[in-house]
Amino acid sequence: MDLTSYAELAVQLVNMGDELRNPFSLRSLLEETGRTEAASRLTRRDVDALWELREELTGVFEAAAGGDDVDVVDRLNGLLVRHPVHPQISGHDGQPWHLHLTEGGRVADALSVGSVMGLASVVTRLGVDRLGLCQASPCRNAYIDTSSNRSRRYCSERCASRANVAAYRARKRGA
Repeated sequence: MDLTSYAELAVQLVNMGDELRNPFSLRSLLEETGRTEAASRLTRRDVDALWELREELTGVFEAAAGGDDVDVVDRLNGLLVRHPVHPQISGHDGQPWHLHLTEGGRVADALSVGSVMGLASVVTRLGVDRLGLCQASPCRNAYIDTSSNRSRRYCSERCASRANVAAYRARKRGA
């Protein structure tokens, strides 16, 4: 099972900010990430539950950015207890049999379990230091560092470029 897409979902939920409260925005995210069935079943209760999850996931990324590995693991373990994994074998869209996490139940349950398991997988395979928050001011978007040298510091090329231009201009003013 590839949990990478689930970990990326956690990042996307955190980075949605207040847009997560808008069912249309959340539905669009689900459709864009190939979760069309979940998008069609989304309810207001799911939106509210995912907003709460977003707050908890944000805490995981903040702890990671602060270098507190124990806090990250404690937070993820707490989330794993609250969102137990229920794997299910699935075959759809012409794909071979594969595992999904919590296909039944509420949409929020499936997305919560997937997000938490995805982050837990990243932490156990790659390390806590692979979770981070963008260092470009004022952006605080989350990211997962998949670089070979663990050097990622920004959520996007746009933020990296903006930070580099600001640093260049600051050096020019100081010269």
